[in-house]
Amino acid sequence: MSSQFWTYLQLGFHHIYDFGAYDHMLFLVALSAIYTLSDWRKVIALVTSFTIGHSITLALSTFNIIKFDSALIEFLIPITILFTCLTNFFKMKGAAAKQHPIWSLHNLMAIFFGLIHGMGFSNFLKSILGRNSKIWEQLLAFNIGIELGQLLIVGIILVAGFLAMNLFNLKKRDWILVLSSAAAGISLILIMENNIF
Repeated sequence: MSSQFWTYLQLGFHHIYDFGAYDHMLFLVALSAIYTLSDWRKVIALVTSFTIGHSITLALSTFNIIKFDSALIEFLIPITILFTCLTNFFKMKGAAAKQHPIWSLHNLMAIFFGLIHGMGFSNFLKSILGRNSKIWEQLLAFNIGIELGQLLIVGIILVAGFLAMNLFNLKKRDWILVLSSAAAGISLILIMENNIF
């Protein structure tokens, strides 16, 4: 593994934990809120679906194949969070357990929303990319770093949910309600703060 690959992998990993980009963390909270620790395979598939989506638009944007209005993307990202939270409210009674682990509607939604979030990542990545023949390597490493960071976040959420439900006897419905309501509330604030219109 080259030092450059390792550098960009670290940049992707740490970018997920940048509190200036906390909307991506918030999306992961909303995305994994309906799952429990026993659903970890489904959550990995879900997070990877999201990574596939944002990797596509991140690459297309990096190579200037697509162009977009940054203000519109900053508006759409909290919309994806709010929509995910709203779907969680309809899935509070064990719907996560009924989903196929790979190709569920939830996974397709994660891919679609990943396309939007990838455009959000692209401005940061463009500002740090080198100008040489190894851009593909940098892009791959950055995406792997983001994937690893995302898996760590959802792992923490699943463990926290396990502790809340098994040590403190919190009902799964209440756990989903707390996480989804908090994420929805913050996303509404982000939407209202965006002066797109």
